[in-house]
Amino acid sequence: MASSERTVLQLIPSATRVSARVHPLVIFNICDCYVRRPDHAERVIGTLLGSVLLDGTVDIRNCYAVPHNESLDQVALDIDYHHNMLSSHQKVNPKEAIVGWFSTGFEVTGSSALIHEFYSREASNPVHLTVDTGFKNGETTIKAFVAINLSLGDQQLAAQFQEVPLDLRMVEAEKVGFDVLKPTNVDKLPNDIEGMEASMGRLLALIDDVYKYVDDVVEDRVARDSKIGRFISDTIASLPKLSPHAFNKLVNDSLQDQLLLLYLSSITRTQLSVAEKLNTAAQILIEIHPNDDELMSNRSDSRGLSPISPVNEISN
Repeated sequence: MASSERTVLQLIPSATRVSARVHPLVIFNICDCYVRRPDHAERVIGTLLGSVLLDGTVDIRNCYAVPHNESLDQVALDIDYHHNMLSSHQKVNPKEAIVGWFSTGFEVTGSSALIHEFYSREASNPVHLTVDTGFKNGETTIKAFVAINLSLGDQQLAAQFQEVPLDLRMVEAEKVGFDVLKPTNVDKLPNDIEGMEASMGRLLALIDDVYKYVDDVVEDRVARDSKIGRFISDTIASLPKLSPHAFNKLVNDSLQDQLLLLYLSSITRTQLSVAEKLNTAAQILIEIHPNDDELMSNRSDSRGLSPISPVNEISN
């Protein structure tokens, strides 16, 4: 009996990458590009710049949009614009290279495979970043994907996008700005005091969570974890040992310095505004009475006084 031949479909995984890490500047740039997009464009795509760390994590630090036109079966990219922007960015940051591409939208579309094929020639195993600027879930959803090739024997059939862990790294000041982008409607941007109040509220919530965890461990309601315990201990040990009086004095001194800077900047703006108005009034007087300068000069000479400029005369 002749042996039957079997056709085997194979998934060829790309190089293993632990995760992707994106900086908030990238998200802000993508949202700005989406707001400035052409009227006929449904989404914005662009290039991601960064580097690959030693542990395989893709560090995404910058990006720029690339003009394109897409239909159901084809996508046209402005490759010259892409290469010119890449050359300009690398003149400023030579260490940044292409690590993938981004698109606005909630999910991967059919034309994403064509765009990913182009970026696969620009970089090894590029990352595809999607940013939901439509706020379909009430907030911005950010996902990262890598492509896994599906082949039949030696022939490649398609590419399957697989989601990878994504870490959004930001400091507290950047987190305040990112939280403003989450809601669909924003009445006004928070000022410094409101931003500090929101940060302190999150800090208090985290302290309450730690306190609850420690209390549950002590009461044997939760299994003990030595790693978490050492991390909490190191965090507490890193805090400076200040008395309440010294801490309040430190905060008050810093607050007084900030208020002094605000006061000085307000005085400077007022002085510049008054000087601008006086100069404008002087120019108007000169245009209306062009011979007043000569007349005042003659009067001053006859009295033994020095000539007075129109600006000083108005201020006096």
